[in-house]
Amino acid sequence: MATADEQQDPRIARISSAIRVIPDFPKPGIMFQDITTLLLDTKAFKDTIDLFVERYRDKNISVVAGVEARGFIFGPPIALAIGAKFVPMRKPNKLPGEVISEEYSLEYGTDKMEMHVGAVEAGEHALVIDDLIATGGTLCAAVKLLERVGVHVVECACVIELLGLKVC
Repeated sequence: MATADEQQDPRIARISSAIRVIPDFPKPGIMFQDITTLLLDTKAFKDTIDLFVERYRDKNISVVAGVEARGFIFGPPIALAIGAKFVPMRKPNKLPGEVISEEYSLEYGTDKMEMHVGAVEAGEHALVIDDLIATGGTLCAAVKLLERVGVHVVECACVIELLGLKVC
């Protein structure tokens, strides 16, 4: 009988190997996951989008909410492929016009996630996308923001998961 690793989609190994890890960036002790090398590898980048599209194509998702800034890279092609609209979730003072916001905790202090008023409607189904999940603070804020206006969040999706960190 094959193990789970033997049954793993070979695209995942290609994607993983295309992500460069940079030690001690932006400060000592951090192992920075650099997706720019993934974006340069057209096969691995396409595999990344394809895996998400395969997972979410038949989930009745009408909104793909991308978390600033790298969620803006992965979200739009996924949204187009599954027939959903793309909604940017931004840091404060980046969106013109009326916004609603959700505050979240950082290691030292707080920040906010904002979305345009009217970008989504109650009853819609959303996928929240970002490049990486560490503690989950930004993803939790995005989910709360969407749920506050009556959107059902189907799932949150990330290309990279940092293991061993406390999640919100």
